[in-house]
Amino acid sequence: MNKKRLIQMIMLGIKQIRDPYYQGFAAKLAFYFLMSIVPTIIVLSQLLGVFSISLGALSDLIQKYVAKDAADVVLKLISYQSTKTMNFVFVAITLWAASRAEYALMHIANFTLTGGKSTGNGYWRERIRAIKTMALTLFTLAFGLIILVYGEIIIDIIAATLMTTIGINYKVNMFWLVLRWPVTMALYFMMVSYSYYILPSQKLKFSQIMPGSIFASVGMLVVTFGFKIYTEYISNYDILYGSMAAIVAVMMWFYFLAWALVVGILCNKVWADTKRS
Repeated sequence: MNKKRLIQMIMLGIKQIRDPYYQGFAAKLAFYFLMSIVPTIIVLSQLLGVFSISLGALSDLIQKYVAKDAADVVLKLISYQSTKTMNFVFVAITLWAASRAEYALMHIANFTLTGGKSTGNGYWRERIRAIKTMALTLFTLAFGLIILVYGEIIIDIIAATLMTTIGINYKVNMFWLVLRWPVTMALYFMMVSYSYYILPSQKLKFSQIMPGSIFASVGMLVVTFGFKIYTEYISNYDILYGSMAAIVAVMMWFYFLAWALVVGILCNKVWADTKRS
């Protein structure tokens, strides 16, 4: 990509983001993210329970990489796990509640990619698509956690098979130590890419969502790490917000994550427009 095209992309992006439709979108998404946490955790805990896995692996990741105030709120929510087996109706209701953020993102994706001509194909059709997207996102997240927990055991089984069949021997622990995080990051990128693929009502080719997927994947990681450093070394929410500091920290984190996701969608739009021109 040459310098001229990059400048065109930036100018087109600035022009589109100035549309009144985008005013307050990040705050709206942050609110829906917050409203979706508990239903998401309820379904995820039940899904992981099938494999006898607790949410401890997710808790460890949050404690390590998320800002302390925001992590405290999320960890309190994670500590709740329903002990009752959920029936199909309750799962459907919970997914409906958890898919609010996906539904809002669908509106923004359709508005952005159609140049403001459409926000979707009707409420019920888009709402059902949001539920399906949320369900697949949960399965991807659960699969990633299963890989983190049972990955070494899986590789150990493969290693034992290789040793008995073709005589290959290697250190399983070292191999898993090297492979663990690349596999996890690949699953994370696939989850973001799938969301960008399924969000628009009009299906796009995978090559058309790659620029935004890369931007959003890196952007969300940068936002998370940057916000963690900011809250720990620069800002002190306790002084301004007192007992509400933790909630404010979570909302700010979600606010910047929303920006990363929507700018990723915009990146796909301006990439396609400048490619055609």
